[in-house]
Amino acid sequence: MSHASNSADAPAPVPQIRLYSDWLKTKHDLEFAEYEDLRRWSVDDLDGFWRSIWDYYRIESPTPFAAVLGEDAMPGARWFDGAQVSYARHVFRHAAPADAAGQPAIVAENERGERSVLSWADLRRQTASLALELRRHGVGRGDRVAAYLPNIPAAVVGLLACASLGAIWTLCSPDMGPNAVLDRFRQTRPKVLIAVDGVAYGGKAMDRSAAVAEIRRQLPCIEVLLVINSGFGKDKVPGAVAFEEAVARDDAEVAAFEPEWLPFDHPLWILYSSGTTGLPKPIVHGHGGVLLATCAGQLHFDLGPSYAPNNFGDRFHWYSATGWVMWNIQVGGLLSGTTICLFDGSPSGPKGTPDWTRLWQFAARSGVTWFGAGAAFFTSCQKAGLDLARIGGLESIRALGSTGSPLPPDVQRWGSAQFAGLGRPNIWWCNVSGGTEIAAAFMAGNPELPDTPGRLQCRHLGAAIEAWDERGKPVIGEVGELVCTRPFPSMPLYFWGDEDGSRYRESYFAEWPGIWRHGDWLTIGTDGGCTISGRSDATINRHGLRMGTAEIYSAVERLPQIADTMIVDIDGADGDSQLIMFVVPAEGHGVDAAMEAAVATAIRASLSPRFVPDRLIAAPGIPRTLSGKKQELPIKRLFGGWPVAKVINADATATPEVLPWYIDRAQSWRRAMDAKMAPRAGEAM
Repeated sequence: MSHASNSADAPAPVPQIRLYSDWLKTKHDLEFAEYEDLRRWSVDDLDGFWRSIWDYYRIESPTPFAAVLGEDAMPGARWFDGAQVSYARHVFRHAAPADAAGQPAIVAENERGERSVLSWADLRRQTASLALELRRHGVGRGDRVAAYLPNIPAAVVGLLACASLGAIWTLCSPDMGPNAVLDRFRQTRPKVLIAVDGVAYGGKAMDRSAAVAEIRRQLPCIEVLLVINSGFGKDKVPGAVAFEEAVARDDAEVAAFEPEWLPFDHPLWILYSSGTTGLPKPIVHGHGGVLLATCAGQLHFDLGPSYAPNNFGDRFHWYSATGWVMWNIQVGGLLSGTTICLFDGSPSGPKGTPDWTRLWQFAARSGVTWFGAGAAFFTSCQKAGLDLARIGGLESIRALGSTGSPLPPDVQRWGSAQFAGLGRPNIWWCNVSGGTEIAAAFMAGNPELPDTPGRLQCRHLGAAIEAWDERGKPVIGEVGELVCTRPFPSMPLYFWGDEDGSRYRESYFAEWPGIWRHGDWLTIGTDGGCTISGRSDATINRHGLRMGTAEIYSAVERLPQIADTMIVDIDGADGDSQLIMFVVPAEGHGVDAAMEAAVATAIRASLSPRFVPDRLIAAPGIPRTLSGKKQELPIKRLFGGWPVAKVINADATATPEVLPWYIDRAQSWRRAMDAKMAPRAGEAM
């Protein structure tokens, strides 16, 4: 399968993965008949594959390395020992005027329609100006620089400035409250805080000046505070320096600035992965590992320099808040010289009057060619009955990406039909699955493979991914635990503050020492395509038959009378369990006998009668993480009697307004269970 070009008369550019395969044949006399042959070589010969990525993407080091993989172990793998690299240097290879002419580095817009465009030269100059300002304040290698910023160019500049100095970047989204931010930044003790004093989201202006002041007050480690004036902050933040001044320099020192060379495993950033108990895990990734994994990922994303004659003039957009790893993935487009398109704001506008055309309109105005979002966004567009042909200007989009949760097959087919109506009959879907833990994908797309609606086309090159049964044996065509059996370069260096590595090992290697257990249910098909069936820690187990929650959602959420659902299996005191489905009815519908019958019929037809819920309960909304995932396990534990403080953190929830309802219902549920009088479907609790 190949892409249509942007012009109907021009030949379709060759996909990046084909260019790489041709290079392997020419340079190394390696030829593979099928993608699966290439993938198998990439995991059997890790040294050969990752050295080829190093060479193909012309990664530079002023010093030699002893070996590609000096220690083949997990955790503790040693990659390119002796090499020095720089994430920022690799980005700014594309800033040469002759190369970057005609294509900007960043196109940005907020929900109020305010636009900005940064050329490669602008991006480099602002980065150098900020880096020199940070250096003037004593920031250097290993110092942490924290940010409280939305998806705006300033966040990209901040990351690159830190990377240029060897400082460690760590970022939280302003939609998080101070307590959630402090839970993260207290662990990493930043020296500098870069923040915005307000944001606009869903048509509402939100003052963040008090939150910024509180974060600063609670973190005495912060020596420097740089604040962006949004126009929404009601109060001046005490002790703040204007960020706009820090990036404004344009002199000889700025022009001469060069990012530092750093050891391959020097920390680049700290990301946070929320568990169901305890503080969020502060995950440290290195310059070299992220650089290598991102470059390999560009083969799967089919991204290259926007200005290259072979390419599409690509403009890459992935809708994401800054608290989600997809923000980092989108910024990674700069490593390949691709223009990135940032949108700051709500994808649907004010609550109560949703408009799911907003992101598409942004894409049309910005000339986006590669459009990605969470699966829930595409599902909402389908349910809203969008007709993309009415928007105009979307014909340049050649690829669609989805992640966050499995994309229902009918939603993907809907999207394909929409683009067929726009003259794109072969629109390519790049469904990906990976995680914050690796800042990359384990399963991804390939434009040369057939479409696999609702599935992921293939396993990622260089990622030794298997599905294991309960005996630790690989299975094909069956659901198993997603494991990685050999090192991957962007696995965490460590968790910040985890001095003996025990928390890291417990998180990913406790089940099978030396084997990465990712926490997802995976099915690998005989065709190489993959299906994620949900988190293995939230699996529904009914009398010995296991089912991932994603499969249940796929069966019921296509019903027009249902807007959203969440299902949990709640253990009872007598050793049995109750399968509870919380339902957000579509407008004009309610949870009644007709809906119960429709849900039961859909699940029986698609899955098994065993997974028909014991209760359907109308809910005001579904609690989701900041990255859009349903919070099944916290709600399961809440109904199981766990203390609220141990499982619920409103500041880290995208929908905190629904949490009081769940807390109240969980307490009522426990009282009813204790009295052995659990209510029936449709009854108030």
